[in-house]
Amino acid sequence: MRRVNTESHALASDAAAATPDPQDVLVRRSHTVSTAAGLLAYTSESGTVVLRADDLKDGVWQGRKPVAEVAVTAYTLDDADPRERPVTFAFNGGPGSSSLWLHLGLLGPRRVEMGDVGELLPPPYGLVDNAETLLAVTDLVFIDPVSTGLSRVVAGGKPKEFHGFTADIGSVGEVIRAWTTRENRWLSPKFVAGESYGTTRAAALAQHLQDKLGMYLNGLMMISSVLDFGTANFEHGNDRAYALYLPFYAATAHFHGKHGDRPLREVLDEAEEYASRDYPWVLSRGNRLTEAERAEAVSRVAALTGLSEDYVDRADLRIEHWRFCGELLRDEGMTVGRIDARFTGLAGSRIAEEMDADPSMDAIIGPYAAAFQHYLGSELGVTSEQVYRTISEDVGREWSFHEFENSAVYVIDRLERAMRQNPHLAVHFAYGYYDGATPYYCAMDDVARFAPALLPRLEHHFYESGHMTYVHQPTRVQQSADLANFVRRHSGRGAS
Repeated sequence: MRRVNTESHALASDAAAATPDPQDVLVRRSHTVSTAAGLLAYTSESGTVVLRADDLKDGVWQGRKPVAEVAVTAYTLDDADPRERPVTFAFNGGPGSSSLWLHLGLLGPRRVEMGDVGELLPPPYGLVDNAETLLAVTDLVFIDPVSTGLSRVVAGGKPKEFHGFTADIGSVGEVIRAWTTRENRWLSPKFVAGESYGTTRAAALAQHLQDKLGMYLNGLMMISSVLDFGTANFEHGNDRAYALYLPFYAATAHFHGKHGDRPLREVLDEAEEYASRDYPWVLSRGNRLTEAERAEAVSRVAALTGLSEDYVDRADLRIEHWRFCGELLRDEGMTVGRIDARFTGLAGSRIAEEMDADPSMDAIIGPYAAAFQHYLGSELGVTSEQVYRTISEDVGREWSFHEFENSAVYVIDRLERAMRQNPHLAVHFAYGYYDGATPYYCAMDDVARFAPALLPRLEHHFYESGHMTYVHQPTRVQQSADLANFVRRHSGRGAS
């Protein structure tokens, strides 16, 4: 992997522009960060690496042709033994999201300052050292999948060829293989961290890396996971999602004062019990419910969700989550967040069927986008005329799941296969109670599908936060410690 220092960056860019064959362009810089473990000296290497693929014409190999330039940022601890030092590959989800959220929110050596619910900071926000960075226990490599961040196909390429389930796994897997080979890290303990759709990717990627490349992993960090899209499918005839979302609704109602002084855990226990037994039965009965049974169910769902009995009855006991976010505080002219239900915002319309925008994303995206683009240029030394795509809507619109035609996206079987193949592969799950994008009880239902023999290698952590768990600062601190402990315990030789 060719490296350039800051001074030669412009020369390298000119050289790359003068040839039709793009080259890796990476900026290398030295840094320090203060942590509980002491002062860490580390090196960042950020920029783009060329993704190449075998070129076959009429069955004749033509070599390796460049197909994309993928943005990566790697942090490696100075003077560490690569045989003992773990490395973690991290990305977010979408599909269509760059990796800045995990990068500046939880794992990296610098983090964004944005405040939290009720105390959001005004623009232009800030950057501070992350004293809880996971760099204390593992090197970090952040990957922006093709068409996100600064990652692009090469001139003449077709972005859509990368916008799909299998193609995405192949391209991200190739970036990991290439980095591992070039940096001589095949014998390092290896982890993958994903958030949201990044957990879907991570589950399938674990199988891909092991089956196709012989690269066995030590662990997966699954933050706000979704392994079976059927748990969030509100299409007609699928009542499963309505039941599994109920604990999220109850948690949100509790946060916004709809459950009085009851402890959160007491409310969640009641919602989980009802969602797992009586509620699915009620929904399955349809018009076969007696008048008394229906009245009891309406009363119970209304009490748990904080909605009126009239609304629950008119919704036929089936509460869709965008509608819930618009309905819970309708009488106050407010909506609650889907990504993080702790956040509220003014309703665009007080008579709309559902909220028109997510106030939690409104609160989060500005600070992260501004901080990362400042950080990329001023501290990592990467300059580019490309638009930095925080979240690419084009990717989401074009994304193909043709592998799952006529069925929900499901990767539990792939993760199970990876765990059967590799008896040392452990999985860490992190859940936010106020996450309405990948609700915790939906994810727990996914885990319930695993073979019992695999359960000892799964661990679970629950937080009073949303989809991006780390926006809540007490959660960020605790979650950082939980992840560090997971890496320490599963880093191979000498690990317990």
